[in-house]
Amino acid sequence: MDLSVYWAEFLSIAILHFMAVASPGPDFAVVTRYSIRFGRQTGLWVSLGIGVGILVHIAYSLLGVALFIHRFDWVYVSVLAIGAVYLGWLGWQAIRARPRSDADLPTSLKSNDAQTPVSKEVSNTRAFGIGFLTNGLNVKATLFFLMLFSTIIAPATPTLVKLGYGVYMAIATAVWFSLLTLAMTWGPFYRQLWRYSHWVDRAMGLALLLISVHLISEVIARI
Repeated sequence: MDLSVYWAEFLSIAILHFMAVASPGPDFAVVTRYSIRFGRQTGLWVSLGIGVGILVHIAYSLLGVALFIHRFDWVYVSVLAIGAVYLGWLGWQAIRARPRSDADLPTSLKSNDAQTPVSKEVSNTRAFGIGFLTNGLNVKATLFFLMLFSTIIAPATPTLVKLGYGVYMAIATAVWFSLLTLAMTWGPFYRQLWRYSHWVDRAMGLALLLISVHLISEVIARI
Protein backbone atom coordinates (compact mmCIF):
# COMPACT_ATOMS: atom_id res chain seq x y z
CA MET A 1 0.00 0.00 0.00
CA ASP A 2 1.49 3.33 -1.10
CA LEU A 3 0.55 5.66 1.74
CA SER A 4 2.10 8.69 0.03
CA VAL A 5 -0.99 9.07 -2.17
CA TYR A 6 -3.07 9.85 0.93
CA TRP A 7 -0.98 12.77 2.22
CA ALA A 8 -3.12 15.42 0.49
CA GLU A 9 -6.26 13.84 1.94
CA PHE A 10 -4.68 13.70 5.39
CA LEU A 11 -3.59 17.35 5.19
CA SER A 12 -7.15 18.45 4.35
CA ILE A 13 -8.49 16.41 7.27
CA ALA A 14 -5.88 17.80 9.67
CA ILE A 15 -6.68 21.40 8.73
CA LEU A 16 -10.46 20.94 8.99
CA HIS A 17 -10.12 19.06 12.26
CA PHE A 18 -7.91 21.76 13.79
CA MET A 19 -10.42 24.46 12.81
CA ALA A 20 -13.23 22.42 14.38
CA VAL A 21 -11.43 21.51 17.62
CA ALA A 22 -10.09 25.05 18.14
CA SER A 23 -13.55 26.60 17.79
CA PRO A 24 -15.30 27.31 21.12
CA GLY A 25 -17.96 24.74 21.87
CA PRO A 26 -19.08 22.24 24.53
CA ASP A 27 -15.64 20.60 24.74
CA PHE A 28 -13.92 23.93 25.31
CA ALA A 29 -16.46 25.00 27.93
CA VAL A 30 -16.20 21.73 29.86
CA VAL A 31 -12.38 21.62 29.83
CA THR A 32 -12.20 25.26 30.95
CA ARG A 33 -14.68 24.76 33.74
CA TYR A 34 -13.21 21.57 35.18
CA SER A 35 -9.58 22.66 34.81
CA ILE A 36 -10.14 25.90 36.70
CA ARG A 37 -12.54 24.48 39.28
CA PHE A 38 -10.76 21.21 40.06
CA GLY A 39 -7.17 21.67 38.87
CA ARG A 40 -4.76 20.33 36.30
CA GLN A 41 -5.17 16.62 36.92
CA THR A 42 -8.93 16.74 36.47
CA GLY A 43 -8.60 18.91 33.38
CA LEU A 44 -6.19 16.45 31.79
CA TRP A 45 -8.52 13.52 32.44
CA VAL A 46 -11.43 15.45 30.93
CA SER A 47 -9.23 16.21 27.89
CA LEU A 48 -8.34 12.54 27.54
CA GLY A 49 -12.02 11.60 27.71
CA ILE A 50 -12.82 14.07 24.94
CA GLY A 51 -10.05 12.60 22.79
CA VAL A 52 -11.31 9.04 23.28
CA GLY A 53 -14.85 10.28 22.56
CA ILE A 54 -13.65 11.08 19.03
CA LEU A 55 -13.19 7.34 18.48
CA VAL A 56 -16.95 6.86 18.95
CA HIS A 57 -17.61 9.11 15.96
CA ILE A 58 -14.87 7.39 13.96
CA ALA A 59 -16.31 3.96 14.73
CA TYR A 60 -19.84 4.68 13.56
CA SER A 61 -18.56 6.64 10.57
CA LEU A 62 -16.56 3.62 9.44
CA LEU A 63 -19.58 1.39 10.01
CA GLY A 64 -21.94 3.74 8.17
CA VAL A 65 -23.98 4.49 11.29
CA ALA A 66 -23.42 8.25 10.89
CA LEU A 67 -25.25 8.10 7.56
CA PHE A 68 -28.05 6.11 9.23
CA ILE A 69 -28.38 8.75 11.97
CA HIS A 70 -28.51 11.51 9.38
CA ARG A 71 -31.10 9.77 7.17
CA PHE A 72 -33.56 8.76 9.88
CA ASP A 73 -34.84 11.90 11.53
CA TRP A 74 -36.16 10.24 14.71
CA VAL A 75 -32.71 8.79 15.46
CA TYR A 76 -31.07 12.16 14.88
CA VAL A 77 -33.63 13.92 17.09
CA SER A 78 -33.16 11.34 19.87
CA VAL A 79 -29.37 11.81 19.90
CA LEU A 80 -29.86 15.58 19.75
CA ALA A 81 -32.24 15.51 22.74
CA ILE A 82 -29.93 13.33 24.86
CA GLY A 83 -26.98 15.61 24.13
CA ALA A 84 -29.04 18.71 24.93
CA VAL A 85 -30.15 17.33 28.31
CA TYR A 86 -26.62 16.27 29.24
CA LEU A 87 -25.08 19.65 28.34
CA GLY A 88 -27.92 21.42 30.15
CA TRP A 89 -27.19 19.40 33.27
CA LEU A 90 -23.48 20.27 33.11
CA GLY A 91 -24.34 23.93 32.55
CA TRP A 92 -26.73 24.01 35.52
CA GLN A 93 -24.03 22.53 37.76
CA ALA A 94 -21.51 25.14 36.63
CA ILE A 95 -23.75 28.20 36.77
CA ARG A 96 -24.42 27.57 40.49
CA ALA A 97 -20.72 28.00 41.37
CA ARG A 98 -20.06 29.94 44.56
CA PRO A 99 -17.22 32.40 45.28
CA ARG A 100 -14.02 30.81 46.62
CA SER A 101 -11.59 32.10 49.17
CA ASP A 102 -7.79 31.89 49.20
CA ALA A 103 -8.18 29.11 51.76
CA ASP A 104 -9.66 26.94 48.97
CA LEU A 105 -6.59 27.43 46.80
CA PRO A 106 -4.86 24.12 45.96
CA THR A 107 -1.68 23.54 47.94
CA SER A 108 0.28 23.16 44.72
CA LEU A 109 -0.78 26.63 43.59
CA LYS A 110 0.96 28.16 46.57
CA SER A 111 4.23 27.06 44.98
CA ASN A 112 4.25 26.41 41.25
CA ASP A 113 1.43 24.88 39.23
CA ALA A 114 -2.08 23.56 39.78
CA GLN A 115 -1.07 19.93 39.60
CA THR A 116 -3.65 18.61 42.05
CA PRO A 117 -7.43 18.83 42.02
CA VAL A 118 -9.10 21.50 44.11
CA SER A 119 -11.67 19.03 45.33
CA LYS A 120 -11.90 15.26 45.64
CA GLU A 121 -15.52 15.29 44.51
CA VAL A 122 -14.45 14.60 40.92
CA SER A 123 -12.46 11.38 40.54
CA ASN A 124 -10.23 10.71 37.54
CA THR A 125 -12.76 8.18 36.28
CA ARG A 126 -15.62 10.64 36.51
CA ALA A 127 -13.56 13.38 34.86
CA PHE A 128 -12.74 11.03 31.99
CA GLY A 129 -16.41 10.07 31.70
CA ILE A 130 -17.53 13.70 31.59
CA GLY A 131 -15.13 14.43 28.73
CA PHE A 132 -16.08 11.23 26.91
CA LEU A 133 -19.83 11.86 27.12
CA THR A 134 -19.51 15.55 26.25
CA ASN A 135 -17.83 14.69 22.97
CA GLY A 136 -19.57 11.38 22.31
CA LEU A 137 -23.05 12.94 22.63
CA ASN A 138 -22.17 15.99 20.53
CA VAL A 139 -24.42 15.60 17.50
CA LYS A 140 -22.60 18.44 15.76
CA ALA A 141 -19.51 16.25 15.86
CA THR A 142 -21.60 13.52 14.24
CA LEU A 143 -22.36 15.80 11.33
CA PHE A 144 -18.72 16.94 11.12
CA PHE A 145 -17.46 13.37 10.77
CA LEU A 146 -20.26 12.53 8.36
CA MET A 147 -19.04 15.40 6.20
CA LEU A 148 -15.42 14.19 6.43
CA PHE A 149 -16.21 10.60 5.54
CA SER A 150 -18.63 11.49 2.74
CA THR A 151 -16.89 14.41 1.01
CA ILE A 152 -13.22 14.70 2.03
CA ILE A 153 -12.24 11.05 2.42
CA ALA A 154 -12.52 9.18 -0.86
CA PRO A 155 -14.66 6.00 -0.88
CA ALA A 156 -11.66 4.12 -2.27
CA THR A 157 -9.50 4.99 0.75
CA PRO A 158 -8.73 1.73 2.61
CA THR A 159 -10.44 1.22 5.96
CA LEU A 160 -7.06 0.92 7.68
CA VAL A 161 -6.05 4.36 6.41
CA LYS A 162 -9.40 5.80 7.53
CA LEU A 163 -8.82 4.30 10.95
CA GLY A 164 -5.40 5.96 11.01
CA TYR A 165 -7.05 9.31 10.29
CA GLY A 166 -9.38 8.69 13.20
CA VAL A 167 -6.61 7.79 15.64
CA TYR A 168 -4.75 10.93 14.62
CA MET A 169 -7.80 13.12 15.28
CA ALA A 170 -8.40 11.47 18.66
CA ILE A 171 -4.78 12.05 19.72
CA ALA A 172 -4.71 15.59 18.32
CA THR A 173 -7.93 16.45 20.17
CA ALA A 174 -6.61 15.12 23.48
CA VAL A 175 -3.30 16.97 23.01
CA TRP A 176 -5.04 20.26 22.12
CA PHE A 177 -7.24 20.26 25.20
CA SER A 178 -4.40 19.03 27.40
CA LEU A 179 -2.33 22.02 26.27
CA LEU A 180 -5.32 24.26 27.02
CA THR A 181 -5.48 22.72 30.50
CA LEU A 182 -1.76 23.24 31.09
CA ALA A 183 -2.03 26.88 30.02
CA MET A 184 -4.99 27.60 32.28
CA THR A 185 -3.43 25.88 35.30
CA TRP A 186 -0.03 27.53 35.00
CA GLY A 187 0.66 28.74 38.53
CA PRO A 188 1.15 32.54 38.12
CA PHE A 189 -1.82 32.83 35.77
CA TYR A 190 -4.01 30.51 37.82
CA ARG A 191 -3.33 32.33 41.08
CA GLN A 192 -4.58 35.55 39.52
CA LEU A 193 -7.56 33.82 37.96
CA TRP A 194 -8.57 31.93 41.11
CA ARG A 195 -10.38 34.82 42.76
CA TYR A 196 -12.60 35.13 39.68
CA SER A 197 -12.90 31.39 39.03
CA HIS A 198 -16.54 31.21 40.08
CA TRP A 199 -17.33 33.74 37.35
CA VAL A 200 -15.49 31.58 34.84
CA ASP A 201 -17.59 28.64 36.06
CA ARG A 202 -20.76 30.64 35.61
CA ALA A 203 -19.73 31.90 32.17
CA MET A 204 -18.95 28.38 30.96
CA GLY A 205 -22.19 27.17 32.55
CA LEU A 206 -24.13 29.84 30.69
CA ALA A 207 -22.41 28.84 27.45
CA LEU A 208 -23.39 25.21 27.98
CA LEU A 209 -26.97 26.17 28.82
CA LEU A 210 -27.21 28.30 25.67
CA ILE A 211 -25.91 25.41 23.58
CA SER A 212 -28.44 23.15 25.29
CA VAL A 213 -31.30 25.57 24.56
CA HIS A 214 -30.17 25.81 20.94
CA LEU A 215 -30.19 22.02 20.60
CA ILE A 216 -33.60 21.78 22.27
CA SER A 217 -34.97 24.35 19.82
CA GLU A 218 -33.70 22.15 16.98
CA VAL A 219 -35.43 19.15 18.54
CA ILE A 220 -38.74 21.05 18.83
CA ALA A 221 -38.43 22.28 15.25
CA ARG A 222 -38.07 18.70 14.00
CA ILE A 223 -40.97 17.23 16.01
